[in-house]
Amino acid sequence: MPESRSLRGSVAVVGVGETPYYKRGESPDPEFKLALDAIIRACEDAGISPKDVDGFASFSNDRSDPSRLAAALGCNELRFANMQWGGGGGGGSGAIGNAAAAIATGMADCVVVFRALAQGQFGRFGQGPRRNAIAGEFAHTIPYGLMSPGQMFAMKVQRFMHDHGVEQSALRAISLASYHHAQNNPRAVMHGRPLDETGYDESRWIVEPFHLYDCCLENDGAAALVLVAGERAADFDHPSCYLLSAVAGSHYRAGAPVHNTPDYATSTFKTLVPRLYEMAEVDSSDVDVLQSYENFTGGVLMSIVEHGFCALDEVNDFFKKDNFLAPGGALPLNTSGGNLAECYMHGLGLNIEAVRQIRGQSTSQVPDAKVSMVISGPMVTPVSACIFGAEETL
Repeated sequence: MPESRSLRGSVAVVGVGETPYYKRGESPDPEFKLALDAIIRACEDAGISPKDVDGFASFSNDRSDPSRLAAALGCNELRFANMQWGGGGGGGSGAIGNAAAAIATGMADCVVVFRALAQGQFGRFGQGPRRNAIAGEFAHTIPYGLMSPGQMFAMKVQRFMHDHGVEQSALRAISLASYHHAQNNPRAVMHGRPLDETGYDESRWIVEPFHLYDCCLENDGAAALVLVAGERAADFDHPSCYLLSAVAGSHYRAGAPVHNTPDYATSTFKTLVPRLYEMAEVDSSDVDVLQSYENFTGGVLMSIVEHGFCALDEVNDFFKKDNFLAPGGALPLNTSGGNLAECYMHGLGLNIEAVRQIRGQSTSQVPDAKVSMVISGPMVTPVSACIFGAEETL
């Protein structure tokens, strides 16, 4: 990739911030206030004034308007306002890429990437629609019982597992690793609530192949990251964390309606992966730690395969809990607890955890982590991914 068209090393993350995380509907604050809280915390972490922020980037139909945010924070100027297209968590790393592109091209100097959720204020995400009439694409599925996200994604995962002989134990390993890491993380909603194989196996089915613990949490809260030009990274107190690459998109007819996309049993990353590694100038063997979005564990399963960490015929042997544990597993995975056990903030917490790994500040730290990857929102379209690197990777 020509250097002039690459984000590699041109942008750094210099601050991260999160509100306390709540069970869905239990936040004492409205969504806009949660967004402000997370942004202020991220600015404090960076050691800057919120007035210095001149851009905002979000995703998944975020309702916190950048002009209102800039006014409430007292920003000196608003130069960039962007939201990645698409619902769900597919846009988390895409929003980081958009913010980075704005900084790299001089459209803005200091951009905050954020996501805020208050489901008690605006409605629950993990539930089927409640209305008297259904139109469009959903008219072909909802009347026949295909209503909730779990049901819709289960079909793709069931097909993948059937086609490749994947056993239920592979999904269980993902869940157990997330809950294991959450026990080290006092911010995690499931901190103090460990999970073992028996607990997983005996939990109720939600929709096959997903048990209860294969499904993400539903939470209120907010998260934010502060991005600046890479040459400014040394001006901040934290160890430097650079963006090595960020990609977003999907393959041919990935958005075909009513479950008739030609490539059905996929996490939607096949065409993105070569671009992700090319820009970062790394490959899967260089990745020290992975944060992979779990709306459901099946998406992690397919994503890990499609990003080259494991071949199809190796899945049942590779997907073992010990392989996914920090500090010494073959592929430390979702080291904060992830969407399953830390918090479901449409996956932006995974990006924050990836930065913490590069800084050496994770509660389940991988020793000497230099390359940290995030996979955002499998099985939707568009999806996105990004890779962060320490200074030594440049």
